[in-house]
Amino acid sequence: MSDHDPVSQHLAAVDLGSNSFHMVVARLDDGHLKIIDRIKEMVRLGGGLDADNNLSEEAQARALACLRRFGERVKDLPYGNVAAVGTNTLRQSNNAREFLFRAQLALGHPISVIGGREEARLIYLGVSHSLASDEGRRFVMDIGGGSTELIIGEGYEPLHLESLHMGCVSMSRRFFDDGRLDKKRWHRASTAAHLELRPFKKRFRQIGWESATGASGTIKAVHGVIQAMAIDPYRITLDGMYQVRDAMIEAGSLDALALPGLSDERKPVFAGGLAVLIATFEALRIDTMRVSDGALREGLLYDRIGRFQHEDIRVKTVADMQKRFQVSTSHARRVSKTAHELFSRVEEKWNLTLAHGELLHWAASLHEVGLIISHSGYQRHGAYMIDNADLPGFSLEEQDWMSVLVRCHRRKIGHALYEALPEADRDAARKLTVLLRLATVLHRSRDDETARIKKLKAGKDKLKIRFRKHELDNRLLLSADLAQEAQDLKAIGFKLKFE
Repeated sequence: MSDHDPVSQHLAAVDLGSNSFHMVVARLDDGHLKIIDRIKEMVRLGGGLDADNNLSEEAQARALACLRRFGERVKDLPYGNVAAVGTNTLRQSNNAREFLFRAQLALGHPISVIGGREEARLIYLGVSHSLASDEGRRFVMDIGGGSTELIIGEGYEPLHLESLHMGCVSMSRRFFDDGRLDKKRWHRASTAAHLELRPFKKRFRQIGWESATGASGTIKAVHGVIQAMAIDPYRITLDGMYQVRDAMIEAGSLDALALPGLSDERKPVFAGGLAVLIATFEALRIDTMRVSDGALREGLLYDRIGRFQHEDIRVKTVADMQKRFQVSTSHARRVSKTAHELFSRVEEKWNLTLAHGELLHWAASLHEVGLIISHSGYQRHGAYMIDNADLPGFSLEEQDWMSVLVRCHRRKIGHALYEALPEADRDAARKLTVLLRLATVLHRSRDDETARIKKLKAGKDKLKIRFRKHELDNRLLLSADLAQEAQDLKAIGFKLKFE
């Protein structure tokens, strides 16, 4: 790294957007972030999606080359100090899993795919840290390549989040792909954007806000053009955007377009982004909008700092879900505690990591969430709820993990239940399943005290438990449950013995 501070004081965030890839590197000084490097490359990953939503090899090659360059900058940072996320294009792509395997090797750090509302939360976190904290309620907007995020919040807390399926790349490909900029195409783009906004506009207008702020490439580009055309030096206005749109219609085509302040790399996707921004101003009755330097990558940095300082949003998310669905927190804690104790005994032998331990904890905390629906097969209900809920702070991959562990924590299981996870992760998932199942069996009586284990001997696909002398003598139900567990675990190729 540059500078003379310890490497551990450096953080980085990588945003694999549908249009551009961004990386910021920051130094943490007394709890405050100082950005020391920014890198941006126009990758156009969203443009590489074919009709079947598969990423082309050409688009993947561009992305991997970019990530290898990013990787050189952060190769010395330790695990956990680099937060890297993919957004809309990777949410849509059918072959995202194969790409992510290659992408993580190129970057040298893990990459997660986040849901639309989680993206919105992180954007708001990044923008709110770049603004004064006493401004009251604020509206924040970010137009990405494939999605548009709308947020109303106050201070650092988002109050209402939405992610819309339209962005500068997708709208430009849909309505301006041939390069023509006539009124008919603008009308079609505007109509489509208004239809996407219709389900949300009434609610947003009812909540209201004192100020509106835009973030990221499209909105910055619109602001730059408005400034360069001497329309307004400070803010984006609807009238100013109408003037920009009229100039584009007059040019007639992208080839003939020469807007001041518009870069050549932004030009192919500018029309689609401008159409989205105009429609949002019209639908939500926005008067003016300023532009923020903060965005998703800054939000990732502040989110990571929160985890380091024990202000992990995931803790609040899990607590909120437990409360909402009437989960017994005392039982969840005892199961999690025992699962962690088992984990610590086999961690080294089974090559498990801190991240695996966290996933086991979250799954244990929510393993009974499906009881709100029915006791019969509640593991299936719980898995579905976790898989489909908006869980702030968690990536889609983490939700997949938790869903699989909750689904497999009781009753019959099989290899097919692990297919939601990448093949390379399934062995670790099976082992975490064993630990969670044992923890729930040991606490079936829902008491804090359970049979004490003297020794655990872990093998590749086996586990031998030796309880303290006479521990099972008066626990006939536990002995029967463990015998059933040994039988059930054979279905995933695992051997359990106990004595």
